[in-house]
Amino acid sequence: VQLVESGGGLVQPGGSLRLSCAASGFPFSAPAMTWARQAPGKGLEWVSGIYADGSTTYGDSMKGRVTISRDNVEQTVYLEMNSLKPEDTARYFCAIPRSPGDWIRYDYWGQGTQVTVSS
Repeated sequence: VQLVESGGGLVQPGGSLRLSCAASGFPFSAPAMTWARQAPGKGLEWVSGIYADGSTTYGDSMKGRVTISRDNVEQTVYLEMNSLKPEDTARYFCAIPRSPGDWIRYDYWGQGTQVTVSS
């Protein structure tokens, strides 16, 4: 199983980014997928999850500012982030949760992509 995140970078407050997570090594259409983040000196924080059927759920920290989606043909899960704030600065990871709906325990995760929100 391999998960490779991309799309992070430096963005000004109020800006947008689209993160991607390319998956391989398993039947991508089968499991739920999730995004989490870790800010410097802080613990892992769940951001959003998407079930195999495409239904989505969001954590409180970024609800209304992010959209998760998946492309089962491209085997990629996306996180569209808008109205970014400096407190959104973190390393963002995609992961396969241990079971659908268990958004805080993961079987597999990638190396992450750094998002820095600063003027």
